[in-house]
Amino acid sequence: MELELLPLGLPSDNERPFVIAGPCSAETEEQTVTTAKQLADKGCHMFRAGIWKPRTKPGGFEGNGEKALPWMQTVKQETGMLTATEVATPDHVELALRYGIDILWVGARTTANPFAMQSLADALKGVDVPVLVKNPVNPDLELWIGALERINGAGVKRLGAIHRGFSSYDKKIYRNLPMWQIPIELRRRIPNLPIVNDPSHIGGRRDLIAPLCQQAMDLGMDGLIIESHCNPDAAWSDASQQITPDILDYILSILVIRDEIVTTENITALRKQIDEIDNNLMDLLAKRMRISREIGQYKKEHGMTILQTNRYNEILEKRGAQGALCGIDSDCIKQIFETIHEESVKQQMEVLNK
Repeated sequence: MELELLPLGLPSDNERPFVIAGPCSAETEEQTVTTAKQLADKGCHMFRAGIWKPRTKPGGFEGNGEKALPWMQTVKQETGMLTATEVATPDHVELALRYGIDILWVGARTTANPFAMQSLADALKGVDVPVLVKNPVNPDLELWIGALERINGAGVKRLGAIHRGFSSYDKKIYRNLPMWQIPIELRRRIPNLPIVNDPSHIGGRRDLIAPLCQQAMDLGMDGLIIESHCNPDAAWSDASQQITPDILDYILSILVIRDEIVTTENITALRKQIDEIDNNLMDLLAKRMRISREIGQYKKEHGMTILQTNRYNEILEKRGAQGALCGIDSDCIKQIFETIHEESVKQQMEVLNK
């Protein structure tokens, strides 16, 4: 399904990406309006705040609900900023629109549920409002595209995606792994779809926001959605990933925005070298698979099992160490050889089952 899209029509400065900023939650009217005014003073045009905040576990602050929507109206009246909030149910959509919310986004947990997405799509029929869809919690590009297709199928053409990273049991640096290859593939599949980066939820820590913003810009993302609070340490939710408007302004001021259109003869020549190397890699992979099939034939004739665990472990450890010596991340090399080994096993299985 090809998406029918129109420009989001969101305000931005020529020297910066468009930025949607504000606290994780609209906690009190004073906190909401104070933060908005501080952001407006720094040149921010769009204010975000969570009205409904279902948490991973019950018992924490889960948002003020409808009570907080008049505070968003006050923000718009006193600062002129557009307002944005997350919606997860048709009731949320109805209330947000009734109170004049300008931009809606769909959270990662909702995106992962096609039933919930269809309910939101039905509620959005006939509505002309920008809708941003976060990636699902799990790294599933098809699920993300399916959610976008449901909203677009309801007639919403001002549509965008939010890259907020992907949940992982094995957490290391990031709260949610960026897995940049997934939004890059989304851009390849739907080139005219705006993609907004959410460094707050990817990093989960204030000190990671600046480098993540720069990475997003280096990859050509269209905008940022960042959690900013007038007093982050006292925030009622996700305090560790929120920054003050002053810090946000500083981060934006040092961003390097690169021109993705300008090319030179030098880069064209380098790309030709990459193409030549890729062709050589394909030839080598084809030779490797031919040898794998020969090994499969040998195992068939001698009654051997396909999977030889010791050999597999030896390959991963040896190639990972080689990668590190060559300046390539060892985990990256291991992933590559896991994929190669998976295909080798598949080729050998075909030989055994003939």
